[in-house]
Amino acid sequence: MEIISENRAFGGTQGVYSHRSHSTHCEMTFGLFLPEEAQHTPVPVLWYLSGLTCTHENAMVKAGAQQWAAEQGIALVFPDTSPRGDDVADDDAYDLGKGAGFYVNATQKPWAPHFRMWDYIAEDLPSMLQEEFALDMSRQSIMGHSMGGHGALTLAMGLPGRYKSVSAFAPITNPTASDWGRKQLSAYLGDDEATWAAHDATVMMRDKGFDGPLLVDTGTNDQFIDLLKPEALAAAVAERRQEGILRLQKGYDHSYFFVSTFMEEHIAFHAEALYAD
Repeated sequence: MEIISENRAFGGTQGVYSHRSHSTHCEMTFGLFLPEEAQHTPVPVLWYLSGLTCTHENAMVKAGAQQWAAEQGIALVFPDTSPRGDDVADDDAYDLGKGAGFYVNATQKPWAPHFRMWDYIAEDLPSMLQEEFALDMSRQSIMGHSMGGHGALTLAMGLPGRYKSVSAFAPITNPTASDWGRKQLSAYLGDDEATWAAHDATVMMRDKGFDGPLLVDTGTNDQFIDLLKPEALAAAVAERRQEGILRLQKGYDHSYFFVSTFMEEHIAFHAEALYAD
């Protein structure tokens, strides 16, 4: 692991690091905020998965999350959204290829050699973090924005018992029925739509749900709301009678102005779950 930068922030440390990933077979960069408590004892972990076109840096710089994580004594992990490098496949469109990993393990050419973001978030990066930092990996929660909200929801339901809580800002909730999903899932996973179900939060909610608290916020003025389909997830939550809070926030859009407005509430929500035991 290589230290790219470390800066003092809210009594803790905001670091940026790189490492060779066994999953994506390339160098990956991530951000990690450690609160002051991490100097003395392992601290709970809150994952933040970013959206299309983003890197580790977007939420790290724009979300205003470190202040609230410092108050709660929680570490924040900001992974990248895709593999990177000259030998990594890409596409001219912004919503496929680099910056658009969709948190799946690709099985199709040319994506399969590197686009294994599910394994990277689920296995590779957590293992490295546990070895290198003072983190309590028995207490993890996860959240994300847009494509990252999709990733947070599907990972939370796909890895039962891993995360104490899950939340999302404007998540892509029903990608098998959306242009933000069908294109990418077919490219990465192939044309057999049965393989897509494990990466659709609405389908997964109907099939298995999440054993823990759920919080989802979407802005009523979100310019992509027809692609996000918040009503599909809401219907599945109601059908399953899943514990959860799903809110439409009047006048807010898809931007980090929206995310930062509700970040304090989301971190407090996760802190309650992380410290419940």
